[in-house]
Amino acid sequence: MDVSSKVLSELAQREAALDAQIEAAREEARQTVAAAEARAAGIMRDAEARATAMQAQHDEQLAAEVARIREEAGAQARTQAQATREQANAKLGHAVETIMRAVLP
Repeated sequence: MDVSSKVLSELAQREAALDAQIEAAREEARQTVAAAEARAAGIMRDAEARATAMQAQHDEQLAAEVARIREEAGAQARTQAQATREQANAKLGHAVETIMRAVLP
């Protein structure tokens, strides 16, 4: 084997070795990317689950607050209605007395 054939053979071996290293690096990069994507997907699922839970909790709190406000407003309305009835009855009684005094000597 002459020198140029030997050099060419050695260069071919080096090229094959470099190709193998490049392919190994590519495979490692693909695995790293796949692992990162899987981790990102897990993080997204966790975040979505937390957001759903937080939304449900917020909806629950909002419903409880609405119910409390409605009950409070209803109680206040009943109190005001009762006060208005009592006032109307008192005025009616006073009007009856006034009319009786005017009619009866």
